[in-house]
Amino acid sequence: MKLLLDENLSRRIVPFILDRYPGSTQVALLGLEQANDKSIRQYAIDHDYVIVTQDADFYELSLIYGQPPKIVWLKVGNQTKAAMIKTLLDNQPIIEQALFADDKTCIEIY
Repeated sequence: MKLLLDENLSRRIVPFILDRYPGSTQVALLGLEQANDKSIRQYAIDHDYVIVTQDADFYELSLIYGQPPKIVWLKVGNQTKAAMIKTLLDNQPIIEQALFADDKTCIEIY
């Protein structure tokens, strides 16, 4: 499962999650930091990414357009880079179960 971290998540997280989420990246690393949410959504679809975000924008787009892409909505507030890494790594089995085994569009992590 490849993650595409939204601009509201640090690109410095990426190297620490690659063992569990190979091929993951962040929008700024792709030159998409000025792109609108629809463009980022389309990029995720075209390149088979799961979007990870801290806001409702991608969830709202999924209500209009459906899936793909699948979404991990982190509702954990502002946290340190280390805490975000821990959240993504600790919840990897739950994320995978919800999005792929259970075919959910979005999983919210608190």
